[in-house]
Amino acid sequence: MERLSDRLVSWASLLDEQTVAQARTSSTMPFIHPHLALMPDAHLGLGATVGSVIPTLGAIIPAAVGVDIGCGMIAVRTQFHASELPADRRELREQIERAIPLSAGKYNRKVVATAAPRVAELEELAERSGFDPASYAGNWREQLGSLGSGNHFIEVSLDEVDRVWLFLHSGSRGVGNKIAQRHIGIARRLAKQWWIELPDPDLAYLVEGTPEFTRYIAELRWAQHFALLNREEMMDRVIRQVSEWTGVPVEEQERINCHHNFTESEEHFGKRVWVSRKGAIQADVGRPGLIPGSMGTASYVVEGLGDPMSLNSSPHGAGREYSRSKARKTFTHEQLREAMAGIEFRDTDAFIDEIPQAYKPIDRVMADASSLVAVRHTLRQIVNVKGD
Repeated sequence: MERLSDRLVSWASLLDEQTVAQARTSSTMPFIHPHLALMPDAHLGLGATVGSVIPTLGAIIPAAVGVDIGCGMIAVRTQFHASELPADRRELREQIERAIPLSAGKYNRKVVATAAPRVAELEELAERSGFDPASYAGNWREQLGSLGSGNHFIEVSLDEVDRVWLFLHSGSRGVGNKIAQRHIGIARRLAKQWWIELPDPDLAYLVEGTPEFTRYIAELRWAQHFALLNREEMMDRVIRQVSEWTGVPVEEQERINCHHNFTESEEHFGKRVWVSRKGAIQADVGRPGLIPGSMGTASYVVEGLGDPMSLNSSPHGAGREYSRSKARKTFTHEQLREAMAGIEFRDTDAFIDEIPQAYKPIDRVMADASSLVAVRHTLRQIVNVKGD
């Protein structure tokens, strides 16, 4: 850990000047308590730094949660070992691609049987929260059980003793994005209305006790639950496809589902604060968590060590070193193929911006995080599914 200022601490050994400057700016907001924590995977974000933990007293910055509310990971350990899997991994990849809508704007044609009880749960939660999700997206029900694009993925992986894990990364999809954008806009409007000077417009905040704050929290919690159930729905479909592929029902040995873009009310350093983790997982003592690498690199099943200075947090992944546009200009399709050697994936240049070299080395990130989490399992991919 390195203290960069009275209100900024960092666990990152790889940090560029822009990221540090952005985090310093966020840390100067008057309601930060006691300090902003930068995780080992920290990198430049919109308003707030990705890979940051932002505890706030009596206020929340909607952009500090980000537009993919509730984005996170789910993993299931199965009873299978690598030797028990069929040889044709392409068949499984294509089955998963048919079972789950991929890419931005791609959703289900109807609410399927497995999704129906989850949709009903979300309808009930929305009614209790006093809002209609259809006011944001009329097809929100059909969005449940869809992956998205960018760094969202579905993987089949093997751990250190060749046990088979199913691994998936996604969030609250289009409906969560629209909820976030609306409340970011409200915060900006209020800042102008009340002549609040901000070091960055994306640090506009909502004040606890106001109607705007109360509405944001209600809709934020709904979107976070949508994201969690979205991952559950997709994982159930992946399990079904693996069962069909192997001819043997999957037996779940363990299931972990955790957010890494979210806000919770927690107690730290003697105060009840709102902790916004923008690209960070909760890492209380003994809490299981998931830290993915990039395409073609290791991912980790971890448990928290409860480091108080990190506000019981840890990194959420590798963290970008190259922007998407810069990665596409820097790396080639052939380099992507080399990085993905031995892994079944859809071989297209659409994924060049997700090449492992565009990210920080995950082993460096995990070394920096050694005081935050303990590694339980190290996973390596054998099948990768992504949306364009």
